[in-house]
Amino acid sequence: MTTDVQIPGISSPVPTGLFIGGSWRTASSGATFDVLDPADETVLATVADGTTDDVTAAMDAAHAALPGFAATPPRQRGEMLRRAFEAMTARAEEFALLMTRENGKATADAKAELTYAAEFFRWFAEEAVRIDGDYRVAPAGGTRTIVTRQPVGVCLLVTPWNFPAAMLTRKLGPAIAAGCTVVVKPAEDTPLTALLLAQVLAEAGVPDGVVNVVPTLNAEEVVGTAMADPRLRKISFTGSTEVGKILLKQAADQVLVSSMELGGNAPFVVCEDADLDAAVDGAMLAKMRNGGEACTAANRFYVQESVADAFAEKLAARMGAVQVGRGDGDGVGLGPLVNEETVAKVDRIVQATVEAGARVVTGGTRPSGPGFFYPPTVLVDVPAGSAAVVEETFGPVAPIATFTDDAEVLELANSTPFGLVAYVYTADLARGLRLSEALEFGMVGINRGVVSDPAAPFGGVKQSGLGREGAHEGLAEYLSTKYVSFPL
Repeated sequence: MTTDVQIPGISSPVPTGLFIGGSWRTASSGATFDVLDPADETVLATVADGTTDDVTAAMDAAHAALPGFAATPPRQRGEMLRRAFEAMTARAEEFALLMTRENGKATADAKAELTYAAEFFRWFAEEAVRIDGDYRVAPAGGTRTIVTRQPVGVCLLVTPWNFPAAMLTRKLGPAIAAGCTVVVKPAEDTPLTALLLAQVLAEAGVPDGVVNVVPTLNAEEVVGTAMADPRLRKISFTGSTEVGKILLKQAADQVLVSSMELGGNAPFVVCEDADLDAAVDGAMLAKMRNGGEACTAANRFYVQESVADAFAEKLAARMGAVQVGRGDGDGVGLGPLVNEETVAKVDRIVQATVEAGARVVTGGTRPSGPGFFYPPTVLVDVPAGSAAVVEETFGPVAPIATFTDDAEVLELANSTPFGLVAYVYTADLARGLRLSEALEFGMVGINRGVVSDPAAPFGGVKQSGLGREGAHEGLAEYLSTKYVSFPL
């Protein structure tokens, strides 16, 4: 048994223990860790700190639950997800407030994330009954070929702090729909949302042992223990490319099915024929959604020379007008960043880019006082190769550089080892399509600043990852193909 925490504004207590085999428990060591409110650095909750013994217990539970859950009719699995979708929607205000408190994001961003996160449960509730197969006559005759899809098995889901609900439901939805069982390792900065989601799924009828959640400060050893367990069949990770490479090396030892949604360095291209007001609207979405703490965030802006000054002026005016404060404050459009490490990185990148020759139009200085705040910042005259265009900033910073023609902007945009998402604004559809085909990215938004959709395949190329999440492709990541041949 563990102690739940009562968070102001949330009617029911939020669990703070490990969730293993359908039961809440303390860590085997008895250890805990603090979850901070990034707006004032106070302790929001104290959570059980899982150990290698605890993740082994979670693997035991997931393995034991697998045969029965894999045999559950698809309709039943779909109904579990449908009930979870309805529960999340009914408790939208509470989930949004919890994410604001532990992550710092503005209320509007938290509500938008909740809607997006719940939609993965609804989408995969419908996909659960559409797992396909095939029946064929062998070309030579005399035999028949049956192709079936089966759950891949026990999965390890490792999720980040920036979208604590959506990054988890995007993995849980297809895993449950496919009939897999899972062990979840949520980010140490934002474990409460994952624990509340586990509670919701249990109440929705997901059997004991199907979903297990192990928060921990010792991610390297806990994840490493799960990765070395021969019962594990899949790893799904969302996070940095650096960590993803480590996990892929570990996955090789067990030949694990691997899904990796890694780093990004999204270019936002504004052509001279673009509607500048629409481009600025899109830039605010692509840059300021979740305070810039998103792998899909526009990380560098390439604006054609003839309209660069006008675009920069309009964007700086919009970003400079954003109100900064506690995420749940009235009128606040930008809350704090998640932790000290993140805000320090953003500040370092801005200062290094200015030293390289860029000029600050708005923002650019970290405020004093408690909380991990950084102001909306626009930089112009940004040199190629400077920190703001090479590194993934993960904060509310918009560095603007110029280009002369399509060949130049393609060279600039593609000159990165990452390839998650790119954005293009142009009034010429043919030009937009030509650019989208030549951009080396897994997703491209033409004249829109948001591409994420549960019904669309999310993922990147190059060092931005492997596999896809969402859509039909997302379910396939949790299924293995079996071929049966028999004579007739």
